[in-house]
Amino acid sequence: MTNQEGVEQPKGGSPFRLLMFTTLLISGCSIVYELIISAVSSYLVGDATLQYSTTIGVYMFAMGIGSYLSRFFKKNLFDWFIAIEIGVGIFGGACALLLFLAHLYIVAYAVVMYIEVVIIGAFVGAEIPVLTRIIENRGQNLRMTLSSIFSFDYLGGLAGSIAFPLLLLPHLGYFATSFLMGTCNIIAAILILIKYKNDIKYHRFFSVIAIFMMSVMLSGLIFSENIGRHIEGGLYRDPIVLMEQSEYQKIVVTKHNNDVRLYIDGNVQFSSRDEYRYHEALVHIPMSYIESPRDILILGGGDGMAARELLKYPDTDITLVDLDPVITDLCRTNHIIRELNNNSLENSRVHVINADAYKYLESVDRQFDLIIVDLPDPNNTSLNKLYTNVFYRLCGRALRDGGVLNIQSTSPFYAKRSFWCINKTLKSEGFSVRPYHLQVPSFGDWGFNMAVKGEFRQSRKLSVNTRYLTDEIIPALYAFAKDEIALDVEINSMSKPLLITYYNEAVRNWE
Repeated sequence: MTNQEGVEQPKGGSPFRLLMFTTLLISGCSIVYELIISAVSSYLVGDATLQYSTTIGVYMFAMGIGSYLSRFFKKNLFDWFIAIEIGVGIFGGACALLLFLAHLYIVAYAVVMYIEVVIIGAFVGAEIPVLTRIIENRGQNLRMTLSSIFSFDYLGGLAGSIAFPLLLLPHLGYFATSFLMGTCNIIAAILILIKYKNDIKYHRFFSVIAIFMMSVMLSGLIFSENIGRHIEGGLYRDPIVLMEQSEYQKIVVTKHNNDVRLYIDGNVQFSSRDEYRYHEALVHIPMSYIESPRDILILGGGDGMAARELLKYPDTDITLVDLDPVITDLCRTNHIIRELNNNSLENSRVHVINADAYKYLESVDRQFDLIIVDLPDPNNTSLNKLYTNVFYRLCGRALRDGGVLNIQSTSPFYAKRSFWCINKTLKSEGFSVRPYHLQVPSFGDWGFNMAVKGEFRQSRKLSVNTRYLTDEIIPALYAFAKDEIALDVEINSMSKPLLITYYNEAVRNWE
């Protein structure tokens, strides 16, 4: 049956609501695929801004290609729609798995990633035009058809964009989420196959393919945790003993002999073999400049190692602010990490607050003798905010007179411009700054920027037991070689987040 233009007219009644529901489902899945590809690429490669920007741009371009190609689908529109839907389900459902495999075994990761984006984007771009023509051919007014389809399309996009960060990623992870979305696309195809059986020329063929792919996607969903553990095991040098996806980050703990390592989003946070070097330098050097230190604030430091060092001082009262309750609960309860931090997070003198460090500083109405900023490296816009001049201004407001601010500042050798950008940004807020660095074998040459309001006091000798620091070696930590100094840097601000650029340049240079 055809309309006046000679285009195929579907037979039977018109369950318009089913097609609108399909549109909603399709749109929600497509936005989730886009977010998965961007998030996985940020996790594996870094430079989140670049990954999200290029993924979105190429995805939109590919949708335009798919939309253009759909004009050549003149007959058997239901067959084309089913083929598109199954295609999206296959490539979208496998997108996370393919990206991880490409990162592990293929040098040209970006090529695989962009091919994947183009294929999925082209399929998605062809969906709406084909669906529009199907509904229009069922006797619907074009204006009403477009209005309805785009309304449901936008609603689906909203649902997918909200569900991904709040529900899907925290509770399912990358693999299960992509398999689940693939399953949803196949379900949409099966619903159309059932309802419009008489309008589908190759109904039996597509039914077999859809049922088979449904079983594949469901198997992937059921075994996604095992798949993830096996695939991600190849990303780490040592066996994984714990892996969790929180609302904010991917947490992995590995263990080989006596070497325990904590990774957050693929970046090592500490190795049990040498973490004491880092944490002793982070804590005891600034403590030596404070007379009668008592009230201490740690921003980050959810592993409890900095708190462990501060508890060596009998009169200290420690407030630890870390965004992620999963990481603080893990380091409070996991027996391996508890042994490393001496159960510091259970100590009555340590008060753990799970909150955003920036918001905490905005609202806090007390001052501290020492503020330690022990945050991950500034590799995304959220973290960059915690390395800006405004953030350091808030830190200064929360410092008592004579108080010290100490910042984890990346490597002055591997990320030279990042290190000195932090230094210059602190100075722009009126701090006197003393940079220092040391060798931490797991990280390499690692540095800190210590700041005070006014002038530094005379430092005192170490008064606690240490494994690495001595009074004799501390003066040497303030010396920097010529190839560790960068003067061509600007201040990092909210409106001009240059630190991310400096950091990502360093990552690319050392890959």
